[in-house]
Amino acid sequence: CLRGVMNKLVRGIGINENKYLAEKDGILVKEHILWTNMLHRCTEKCWVKYPTYIGTTCSENFKSYTFFYEWCQKQVGFGNRDEVGRGWQLDKDILIKGNKHYSEDTCVFVPSKINKLLTKRHNFRGEWPIGVSWHESSKKFHSCCSDGAGKNKRLGCFNTMQEAFLAYKVFKEALIKEVAEKYKLQLDPRAYQTLINYEVNIND
Repeated sequence: CLRGVMNKLVRGIGINENKYLAEKDGILVKEHILWTNMLHRCTEKCWVKYPTYIGTTCSENFKSYTFFYEWCQKQVGFGNRDEVGRGWQLDKDILIKGNKHYSEDTCVFVPSKINKLLTKRHNFRGEWPIGVSWHESSKKFHSCCSDGAGKNKRLGCFNTMQEAFLAYKVFKEALIKEVAEKYKLQLDPRAYQTLINYEVNIND
């Protein structure tokens, strides 16, 4: 019965009211894939394997597949695909930097390129600020940043950590603005404005 199905929680927290299909012709639909992946990131099972998601939560509305499915249909960028045919991704922390709460007010759809551009690899950084590394051989601080196309761009060698970070900050903020302008007509206006105003901080 429907009550029995609804009582069986998806990922331990979500409810599928069976109003909308989870799959079509044996293939899971995009809405259901996004929903279950989002729910998974809000569980301790995910946190053990991916510590960056520790503490991630979702709104009561997003726990409902019906609500999430209908919300998706109204969102700018939901049906978009990037240059290689991949669907845009559900993002929770562009509108609110550092946000760990998936909700109808905090999430937008963006292309993978933007998502990767804002990803912070804390586990690989070491003791220096983002974009900065110390090279013992040259006794200099080096500044390096991904160019948004999968390659690292060397920004120079500097005498101080602050100078190296500033080089990274200037390059990264300009790159983010450049990508935002490229997707301006396709992005949710809130996401576009956030990217244009984005500031890289030394504690990022």
